[in-house]
Amino acid sequence: MSKLKIVIAGCSGRMGKTLLECVAQADDLVLHAALEHAGSDMLGNTVTADVKITADIDAALKGADALIDFTRPEGTMQHLEICRKHKVNMVVGTTGLSAQQKAALGAGAQDIGIVFAPNMSVGVNLLFKLLETASRVLDKGYDIEIIEAHHRHKVDAPSGTALGLGEVIAKTLGRDLEKCAVYGREGVTGERDPSTIGFATVRGGDIVGDHTVLYAGIGERIEITHKASSRATFALGALRAARFLKANQAGMYDMQDVLGLK
Repeated sequence: MSKLKIVIAGCSGRMGKTLLECVAQADDLVLHAALEHAGSDMLGNTVTADVKITADIDAALKGADALIDFTRPEGTMQHLEICRKHKVNMVVGTTGLSAQQKAALGAGAQDIGIVFAPNMSVGVNLLFKLLETASRVLDKGYDIEIIEAHHRHKVDAPSGTALGLGEVIAKTLGRDLEKCAVYGREGVTGERDPSTIGFATVRGGDIVGDHTVLYAGIGERIEITHKASSRATFALGALRAARFLKANQAGMYDMQDVLGLK
């Protein structure tokens, strides 16, 4: 059985290094290419006997099965066009994409398989499913707050995962997250609107990723929490997504599809 040929974008970043380690440990995968942006000090460095870090996206994707991308929105959009050209599937964990960029992914999924998820962790995606049940039961009389914490280097807030949690809750409750989300409170804010979903963000140290959804009622609180202690949880989920795409047709998928939770 031939091994799945994987290309990793942003290979010298925190997530990229973890992906390299996890691919090396997988019996059914092989590193096909490792990408960095033009001008990176890492270009030309050896990753394996057969792979050196390159900025030549076109050459890197030729003959590959899947690109795993946890980079920046502008980089992901560039990768998308070349993946479509070479019919290479994509696993996208990039956060901070605009509505227009998400639509571009959807258009690209007409030609290739794309798994796009704000969080590739198996545990977090189980959390998404649990929140559907919790929100249906706690739809009245409970104020909903989402608290997330990440390392000091994270550049977007709230995290893509926190927004994903909010979207699941809002959809279950029949609300529009764009209209009911509250992202900051300061000064005299007045009483809390019970129809809102609040977000609180913490940035500091080397926190990999903590997410808590708080349902605060009268006389009780329900807290559902996921804490990541290693980036390996996201990397292993991404590799699972790449395997899923190999066995499925072109289209837009998420981790709920990968894990069979729909």
